[in-house]
Formats: sequence, structure tokens, C-alpha cells
Amino acid sequence: MNQTMEGLFFAPLGGTGEIGMNLNVYGIDGTLLAVDCGMGFAGPEAPEAELLVPDPTWLAAERDRLSGLVITHAHEDHIGGIARIWDALRCPIYATPFAAALIRYRLNEAGLLRTVAIHEIKPGSRFEIASFSLRYIRMAHSTPEAQALAITTRLGTILHTGDWKLDPEPLIGPPTDEAALQALGDEGVLAMISDSTNALVEGHSGSEATVRKSLTALIAGLRGRVVVTCFSSNIARIESVVKAAQAAGRQVALVGRSLGRYVEAAREVGYLRDLPDFVPEDEAGRIPDDHLLILATGSQGEKRSALARIAADTHRNIALGEGDTVIFSARMIPGNERAIGTVQDDLVRAGVTVMTDGDHMVHVSGHPARDELRRLYRLVRPKYLIPTHGEWRHMAAQADLAEAEGIRTLLLEDGDVLHLAPGVAEVIDSVPVGRLAVDGERLVPMQGGVMAARRRMMFNGVVVGSIAVDKAGRVKGAAQIAAPGLFEAQDAALGELEADFTASFEELPASLRSDRAAVKEAAQATLRRVLGRRFGKRPLVDVHVIQV
Repeated sequence: MNQTMEGLFFAPLGGTGEIGMNLNVYGIDGTLLAVDCGMGFAGPEAPEAELLVPDPTWLAAERDRLSGLVITHAHEDHIGGIARIWDALRCPIYATPFAAALIRYRLNEAGLLRTVAIHEIKPGSRFEIASFSLRYIRMAHSTPEAQALAITTRLGTILHTGDWKLDPEPLIGPPTDEAALQALGDEGVLAMISDSTNALVEGHSGSEATVRKSLTALIAGLRGRVVVTCFSSNIARIESVVKAAQAAGRQVALVGRSLGRYVEAAREVGYLRDLPDFVPEDEAGRIPDDHLLILATGSQGEKRSALARIAADTHRNIALGEGDTVIFSARMIPGNERAIGTVQDDLVRAGVTVMTDGDHMVHVSGHPARDELRRLYRLVRPKYLIPTHGEWRHMAAQADLAEAEGIRTLLLEDGDVLHLAPGVAEVIDSVPVGRLAVDGERLVPMQGGVMAARRRMMFNGVVVGSIAVDKAGRVKGAAQIAAPGLFEAQDAALGELEADFTASFEELPASLRSDRAAVKEAAQATLRRVLGRRFGKRPLVDVHVIQV
């Protein structure tokens, strides 16, 4: 999508062919507009990492043309990457009040808030950014103020749906603005960039109001401690759980930082203000079990989440046991099955009853099922449909569904550059994309040397040796070897390995052993050979040659 290209373009940099890491770019007249900037879970295929963000290298190179970043809603897979890749963006941010409050919190944590211009846009409003005339359209979803984005340019209008559903009773905020969508369709929509998450699910996603009724009845019949875990961003669900607890005569404690952060942001912009105060986490132990409900983070089995620590009996304030109940009021994000299963196994082992949406009406999705997708197609009537926000099976299912409705569909993957107008829509180029692992306070390329070494250590272990030589290269004493993940500290094989390595090192030419520049590499190669010969292993190897 270089400056010499003429026309209207769309390029997904993340979130197309995968769940999470949504980052999309539109271009016209030499100007770029970014929509959303999220993060995602690494999943079991990448155990060396936990969280990922899209690689912004290309966008950083084009930063002078980037006029703004528009946020559709406040979920982490749409805003969680902003603070982490801010150096690549450095542009004004446009978001609704709820999303803006959370973005400010993230930027403030990272020490970046003073450097960022955040423009609050009321839901349903119109605004201008460079060559783009924009309009938010209210959509129901599982977090407040979700907005579709109508992007009008001189070459046509695009509807970027964001995440959405058709819920007649979303409880917090209005239902999807179907009249606005139909009016947009009447004006003519060139392309619709559409959420594919539930494109394999027949029927309707269900209503948040139904979950509230079910949770109220369910919690009323429970005894002992009750824990409910849900997405921290699902403010309507939090309100439902608190109201259900009130009806059952229970006080509510929030356990987990992100829950507190989302509740604070919600109250800041006018939501949840009629709820009672929460019990401080460190005072929850004073409440009788039958009168306490705990809202906890960790619905996706995150290792450091409150629920994971409660399940492992390592939480400093909360413990569960026989007669207690944990309700998973959230869907299982693909890739998190193993982590969630581990938490649930730990709970059941402790005698806790686990309830999920597989057995009880404790969750409805925030994404459209097939009947809702068909309804949106008939309202908007786009010329082209581009599935995003889903793995390939989800996007292909939506493509088939739209084709059956007579809409031409284009399947893309991250990095494709789609020329939308003038003329026939087609992929004409690609830009570099990738994934960065969130590693503490830094970002590390998933395909770089650090993560490659970590993968090798995970599967083959690591061996660190040290050997002392004098100036002439003569070995002084026996080598010392540590091999975590391969041998126990007292393993006899470790002593044999040290002796074999010492002997093999002494066989190296004296000139090499006395060469300060070359001896380390030679020592590492020697240790690798010994490991391969004796144990058939190829771990990550490092050797410290100490010259005495």
C-alpha cells in the first residue's frame, strides 16, 4: 500500500485468519486510517509465549501517512496492543467514552498518557479524519458502546462491523441500530468488513437478558461460597451477577485487577452506579460462605489470574473447597482449552462444583450466529463482503453464507492489500506482517532468535558448561556442567558428561585451546558432539571458558 497506489485500499495487519490481535488499515489519497489495535492469546501452539500483538513494522515505516486510530470497542483484542506498540503509531486516537477511559488507564500504566491525543466520540456520532468521513453506528455486543464504523470516501463507503450481535435486550446500552444500518444500505455500501467468529453457529446468539434470569435462579439455589468468572469487559454480565447475588442475599467481592479496572472505567462514564459497594478482597474471609459471591478474573485459564491461583490454592485471600461452586460465565476462546481444563480439574479435585455454559444458561456469545449474519446482509446489502475476525474455518463459513445471499466475497489473510475501488476489487499487493510476543515489558519477534532459543530449551533442555584453562590452553581441573530439564543435580550421568567433555576438550589442538577468540565456539561444538554421541540430544548449549 505505497504512496503511488491510486484508489481505495484495505489491509488487515492482524485478526484475519486468527482470533485476536485486530489491526486494520484503510488507505486513500496517500492517507492511512487504522481501525483497532489489539492483542491475543498465544495458545498451545506457542507455549513459549502467553500474549501476542501484531508486528507494526510496516505501519511504523508509514507513520507519517497515518491520520488516526479509530477504536470500535473496548475489548482487549481491539485495544490491548495500543500501549505496547505506541511507537509505531503516534497518531490521534478516536474512541467512545468507555473505550477511551480504558485506553487512558493502559497508557498511563505505560507512562505514555501525556504523549497521546485521545478524542472521545459519542456513540452514533459522525466525525472527520483527513480524507475519511466517519460515522459510528451502535451495535449490541458483550461490552458497552460497541460501534460499527461507516467509512465514507470519494470512492465509496465501507462498513467495518467490529464485534456485534442482534440482541433485543442487551441490558446495558441500546440494541443494534438496525434503522441506521438499513439507511446506510439504502445509500450504497461498497464493502463490508465483517465479524466471522460465530459463522459456524446456526440460529441466534441469544440475549443477555436470558442469562440474567438464569443466573438469578441458579445462584439463589446454591450454598457455600460461589465464584463467578467472566470477561472483565462484560459490564452487563457483571451487573447481572451482582443483581443475582443481591437477590440471593449475598455480598460481592471483586478479585482480580482487571475486574476492578473495568468496573472503575464503567462507573466513570455512567454505568454500574446503582450497584452496592463491593467487599474488599482482603475482607472477603469475614463474610459467611452462604452470604458471599466472588467475581474473579480467569475465565480463560490465564496462569496468573485470580481464579487460576484460587484453583491451585495459592491465592492469599480466597480459598475454595467441598460444597463451593464456580460458574464459568464466558465462552472458551479457541486455543485456551487446555489452560481452562487445568483450572477446572484443580477445582474439581478440591471438591468444588464447576458449572459451564455446556450445562447451564450462564453465557451467551457477543458475536452473531448465522441468522444474525443473514439479517445484516439484508440490511446493508454490500457489493463485497470481506470476512475478518476469525480463524480460516470461520471466515470460509461466512464467505459461503454471504455467497448464498448473492454477495461477492473476498477471503484475505493478514498482510494482503485489497484494492477496493475504482474498478473490480482484488488483492494486488502484500505488506510484511508478523507476531510479537509480550515478554514482560518488552516485545520479542515470535520468529526471532530469542523465541527460537526458548522453544529449543522447552523441548530439548539447556546445558551450560564451564571449563578453566591456563594461558597455554591446558585444562585446570574438571569441567562443571548444569543441565536443567535434562538431568537431576545428583544424576550420575551428569558426572560422566563432565568427564567426557573434559577429555574431548583436551583433544582439541593446543593452539585452538589457547586462542581467546575461538576457544568458546570450539568448546560449545565439543559439548554438542558429546551430548549427541552419549545421549542423542540437541539442547541449547553454552560454555564459559575461564582463562586462569
